[in-house]
Amino acid sequence: MIRKLTDKIKKTNAPIVVGLDPMLKYIPSHITGKAYEEFGETLEGAAEAIWQFNKEIVDNIYDLVPAVKPQIAMYEQFGIEGLKAFKKTLDYCKEKDLIVIGDIKRGDIGSTSEAYAVGHLGKVAVGGKSYAGFDEDFATVNPYFGTDGIKPFIDVCKQEKKGIFILVKTSNPSSGEFQDRLVDGRPLYEIVGEKVAQWGELHMGDSYSYVGAVVGATYPEMGKALRRIMPKAYILVPGYGAQGGKGADLVDFFNEDGLGAIVNSSRGIIAAYQQGKYAEYGEKCFAEAARAAVEDMRDDIMSALDGRKV
Repeated sequence: MIRKLTDKIKKTNAPIVVGLDPMLKYIPSHITGKAYEEFGETLEGAAEAIWQFNKEIVDNIYDLVPAVKPQIAMYEQFGIEGLKAFKKTLDYCKEKDLIVIGDIKRGDIGSTSEAYAVGHLGKVAVGGKSYAGFDEDFATVNPYFGTDGIKPFIDVCKQEKKGIFILVKTSNPSSGEFQDRLVDGRPLYEIVGEKVAQWGELHMGDSYSYVGAVVGATYPEMGKALRRIMPKAYILVPGYGAQGGKGADLVDFFNEDGLGAIVNSSRGIIAAYQQGKYAEYGEKCFAEAARAAVEDMRDDIMSALDGRKV
C-alpha cells in the first residue's frame, strides 16, 4: 500500500490528502433539507446528509488526489448512524481507487490495541470465516503506550500490507505542553520520531516504510528536524490552510526526491464555498468549489517544491 500511495502521488502530481471531516454547518441546506425530509431531523437524517455531502465531494476530487482522510469523530458524534455513513464513505472512496487513511488516533495495549488494528485495518474471525470491519488502508495511531501499543498495529499491517501514521508533533497550539518537553536535554517529539524510525524498520516497503508519522504544518522547523530523523517514514502533514500552514512552510517535510510527505486539508477544501475566495460558487456548487481549492493547494505546494530545486 505504501508503494501505491507513492505511485498515486507521482501520477496526480499532488501530495495531498483531503480530510473528509464533515460537520453539519459545512453541509449546504439543499442537502440537509432533502435528508431531513426523508428521515426527519434525526441522527439518521444527519448521517444521510453527511453521506450525500461526502459523495459529491469525492465525485469532484477523486481524479486530482491520491488519498482521503475521514476523521472518525465527525461520524461517531451521530452514533451508529454516523458510523454507517463513515463506512459507506470508506467503501465509496475505495471504489474510486482512493487510498483511505482512517483518522482514528487509537492507542492502547495488548489485545485492545490488536482489536483496534483488526477492526480498522485487518480481518476479524467469525466462526470459520473472516471479515474486514472498516477496512481502511492506513490509520493514525497514538504512541503514548509505547511499543506495546504500536506492535499489534504493525503485526496486522504486515498481514494486510497496510500502514499507520504515528502522532509525533501535532499541529494544535497546546501540543508543546507534552511534545516539546525536554527529556535528557532533547524534546520529546524527537525521541518519538526516533522510535517511529525504529518501528519502521519492522515493516519496510521498497523505499519507504509502512510506518509513517504525523507532523503538523504549523511547525516547519520541527518538521525539518524530524525529516532528518525519519528519512524512510512518510509524513502526514495536517494544518495546511485553515490552521495557517502554506506551501512555502512544507518543503522541508519532503525528501530530496520530492516524496515522503502528504499534506492534509479538511475544511479548507470541503467547506471552500464558505470562504471568500470561492464564494462565487455558492452552496449549490460546493463540490466544484472544493475541486478549485484542491487545484489551488496543489499548485501552491508544487510551486514551493519546484522553487526548492532552483
